[in-house]
Amino acid sequence: MSVYKAISAVAKDMAEKGISKDRENRQQGFQFRGIDQVYNALAPALVRHGLLILPRIIERTVTERQTQRGGVLFYVVVKAEFDFVGVEDGSVHTVTTYGEAMDSGDKATNKAMSIAYKYAAFQTFCIPTEETAIDPDGEIHNPVPASQPRPSPDQVLHSFTTAAANKSTVDELKVAFGKAWEMLKGTEQQSKAKDVYEIRKSELEGVAA
Repeated sequence: MSVYKAISAVAKDMAEKGISKDRENRQQGFQFRGIDQVYNALAPALVRHGLLILPRIIERTVTERQTQRGGVLFYVVVKAEFDFVGVEDGSVHTVTTYGEAMDSGDKATNKAMSIAYKYAAFQTFCIPTEETAIDPDGEIHNPVPASQPRPSPDQVLHSFTTAAANKSTVDELKVAFGKAWEMLKGTEQQSKAKDVYEIRKSELEGVAA
């Protein structure tokens, strides 16, 4: 079948010419190959050797995640199939890959599709990757882990009340109160936390006297 002959020929071109790694991720300080570089390197070889790559997205999931600064990120995962078609006889070989990416706007799906294509190409044509594992457009995001939901004001107040009863000095109490005060900002529980603080402070000062 011509599809395997064509894949082998394109892989030979990639091994000889390669894809330059001249994009820089400024946040993490590493070089990587962008999706446009993959397109530019592959396009002439695909035409020359009579090979088509036809993408098909078969699954897509979207999850909203919160950044450490309180913003919102859209986390997208796509499952993609790529039909490699030999134009000589129409023979087909299908490759399946996943792509995942994050973005604060409307680009997460585009990035995820690009990543799926990029790694389908890397793996099919054995293009050396080295430091290309971290990429979606050279960006790094730091979402808050989904397993750590923000505690409710009542939970914060309860935790502070329990902690205050166990503090043995006013300085320790002040530290605990400061943390609770920030977490309860703008809630009615904030004033209740202050009442707990004042009562426990008086108790500790009485013991010290």
